[in-house]
Amino acid sequence: MTDAFAIASPLLRLLDAETAHHATIAALKLLPYRAPPANDPRLAVHAFGLDFPNPIGLAAGFDKNAEVADAMLGLGFGFVEVGTLTPRAQPGNPRPRAFRLIEDRAVINRYGFNNDGHAPALARLSKRARRGIVGVNIGANKDAADRMADYVAGVHAFADVASYFTINVSSPNTPGLRDLQEPEALSELLARVIEARDAAPVRRPLLLKIAPDLTLAQLDAIVRVARDRRIDGMIVSNTTISRPLTLRSHFAKESGGLSGAPLFDLSTRMLAQTFLRVEGQFPLIGVGGVDGAEAALAKLEAGATLVQLYSALIYKGPGLVKRIKNGILERLRESGVSLSTLSGRSAQNVSSK
Repeated sequence: MTDAFAIASPLLRLLDAETAHHATIAALKLLPYRAPPANDPRLAVHAFGLDFPNPIGLAAGFDKNAEVADAMLGLGFGFVEVGTLTPRAQPGNPRPRAFRLIEDRAVINRYGFNNDGHAPALARLSKRARRGIVGVNIGANKDAADRMADYVAGVHAFADVASYFTINVSSPNTPGLRDLQEPEALSELLARVIEARDAAPVRRPLLLKIAPDLTLAQLDAIVRVARDRRIDGMIVSNTTISRPLTLRSHFAKESGGLSGAPLFDLSTRMLAQTFLRVEGQFPLIGVGGVDGAEAALAKLEAGATLVQLYSALIYKGPGLVKRIKNGILERLRESGVSLSTLSGRSAQNVSSK
């Protein structure tokens, strides 16, 4: 599988970003099932009540419609997050809406939760043999009369097939969605989805994904609500609406969420600040700019228990997953420490940068 992608990548880059993505998904769907490779036991992580074979996950946004979760697990990811999924299918924002910032190793997207809705994704996930950890990232339809009800519907729909749920209130591409990060709204939303989750036959971990563009006062309020509602974890962070002055690509002024290498510093600082505020009540997943073992290790040391990536696959290919795992193992051998001892040990320094 990796060899096939190594050959295809130069050809895919001749296509616009969204067309190339669709081609990649189509190719993955044609490949025969491949069992996940064995992982060194030193990479195993227990978090949210789940046993992860390694800490490297695929972030939401790649497999929007839950079409290739098993194929991505076969590439060596320790877990895969599908979505964002909304109750009803929606087309998202007009094209073009995805842009490669090649000089910056970054991507800007303004997709707007384009997806086929709950029913097709549920059918696909129900057919899986349920090997491996697959989380479901849920959101609300743009025109929903009650957006909170859409999140509740997501929990009800996928309760039997999701390894965990991610509540996505931090995408910048659905107008007004980030308002659900405000304390009163967030508290009500979490109360409603937790009630739905707890009514299901099997209790699934519930994670909250936040934006990297929060003020510290906003972060204080979000963490306070998350702790009061006793969620299982947080994902830090989604894409950013900010634009670092270092960006060189002519696409830098496109609207939407920026991901990739330029997001690393901002998201890692937000991760460390979140870690210090959570005070060990629940684990964190670090996302944003992970493009190698050093970046993954930096996320762990800033406070993550697990990490996710997506944009770096565009520039470095699927072999990146194996390289990151090997790099982490090398650090563990050199330092003589375990993976769990890395989490948060540089959070204080990183948070103040």
